[in-house]
Amino acid sequence: MASFFTQLARRGFSSSAVRNLVIKHVTIIGGGQMGAGIAQVAASTGHSVTLVDTNDDILKKSIKGIEGSLKRVVKKKFADKPQAGEEFLQKVLRNVSTSTDAASVVHGSDLVVEAIVENLKIKQDLFGRLDMVAPEHTIFASNTSSLPITDIASSTNRLDRFGGIHFFNPVPVMKLVEVIATSATSQETFDSLLNFSKALGKTPVSCKDTPGFIVNRLLVPYLAEAVRLHERGHGSKEDIDIAMKLGAGYPMGPFELADYVGLDTTKFIIDGWSEKDPGNPLFSQIELLNKLVAEGKLGKKTGEGFYKYK
Repeated sequence: MASFFTQLARRGFSSSAVRNLVIKHVTIIGGGQMGAGIAQVAASTGHSVTLVDTNDDILKKSIKGIEGSLKRVVKKKFADKPQAGEEFLQKVLRNVSTSTDAASVVHGSDLVVEAIVENLKIKQDLFGRLDMVAPEHTIFASNTSSLPITDIASSTNRLDRFGGIHFFNPVPVMKLVEVIATSATSQETFDSLLNFSKALGKTPVSCKDTPGFIVNRLLVPYLAEAVRLHERGHGSKEDIDIAMKLGAGYPMGPFELADYVGLDTTKFIIDGWSEKDPGNPLFSQIELLNKLVAEGKLGKKTGEGFYKYK
């Protein structure tokens, strides 16, 4: 059977037969850690970036975070050239503007990247509004880690210009980007997202619109099974973490990683997949995880999860 992308090519979307959109102006919706990280990387590679969130206080915090992150980059890369480092820092910051009104800024965007809360309805409402005001050529993309791109795109009339572009945290450090095509995504759109990822200095991989794409589809069940292994009394958290670090060469053990990702995020993903595929044992409920989330022990961000950080 022909591959998904081969089928797209046969429908006339051959990468050699179309002109890919060169993405220069990017609007990023969401000034949190992921959105700010994407903004930093895009601005650092010469793109014009508008970062959007609901209020100026959030955006001021985002810009402060970007500046702090850039200063660490400058300290490392321009150790012997402080003047050049300062010039680089100011140039990157000039590439970033902010706004609290997404509809007013997307008119000049080649690409709109959404990096907001993992809530399907909120994402659909956002893209539905922006679809009415964005130029015809503008590509829409979601940075979702677990929700189907097809479902998010369904609120728009640009299914062929909608894809997924999933970055990893922290964005300035992590090299991988998952680029996701739905059955309606044009090859031109897909190639433009791949090329944009490469322009950011990232390594993109091609993904179908399946739950969790590649990384999380493999990673989340691994984290869940580690917790189940511990629940069954077959290993302590500490021993399981050490075993996976020293035996499998992982930089973090599964409990350390779950705390870093956020136990609420891990639970959200498992719950969503379980709802769609209730008979799959990989997505079955985990009592210990549910208990910790109910107690507000979400990992490093709250000071306690599987481990304590205070």
